[in-house]
Amino acid sequence: MRFATPAVVLSLHAHGEHGAVVRLMTPEHGLQAAYVRGARGRRMRPVLIAGNLVAAELAARTEAQLAQATVELTHSRGPLLSEPLPATGIEWSTALTATALPESQPYPRLWSALDALLAAIEAAPTASGWGTALVRYELLLLAELGFGLDLSECAASGRTDELVAVSPRSGRAVSAAEAEPYGKRLLRLPPFLLEGGRAGWADILDGLALTGHFLARDLLVGRAEAVMTSRERLISRLRRAAGLD
Repeated sequence: MRFATPAVVLSLHAHGEHGAVVRLMTPEHGLQAAYVRGARGRRMRPVLIAGNLVAAELAARTEAQLAQATVELTHSRGPLLSEPLPATGIEWSTALTATALPESQPYPRLWSALDALLAAIEAAPTASGWGTALVRYELLLLAELGFGLDLSECAASGRTDELVAVSPRSGRAVSAAEAEPYGKRLLRLPPFLLEGGRAGWADILDGLALTGHFLARDLLVGRAEAVMTSRERLISRLRRAAGLD
């Protein structure tokens, strides 16, 4: 096995004295784990930061063998590490991707969405500018892995208008009339997920509460504690930025 590819750096785990196993998200080969020699050295440390775009060459004698990789930086997001909210947004989105995806299965839509999300985090002046992209990325991840939500019509009545909530059990939308008797037992469905466009802080946080419920229940079972700490830190910082804490 040998191929060259653009990639997003997702995570790095020390291996040996100077090397590391790096997880990369690629457009055609999905999640790839590879050993990078000297990964913790002075020259490679700035390259292998989560969220960076790199050009990678991977090679292995067999598909079962851990690949060896050489990596060159094409775009650094290292400067964002000094900004708490963008840094936490990148930390969470890359950790989620590295944890949830199976290796070596292509997810071109997720590759494009992750690339767009990281670009939005880098470009937007405030987190309210990329919060909706994060919610949509989490929804897409659920859908691509077989746990998509059905927001097309009311689960009880079949109505396609006035959809305001989601059942935490079925993941299906619920209309205003049908949701009223259940009160806070349902998850709020923020309008931007149906109508598109930007959203305010309250809608972004409600969107993250919605996706977070299904990520923890369906995708991160047995693995949630390790990565959800990053998400909790992100939510806390978002709430602070919104003036809610």
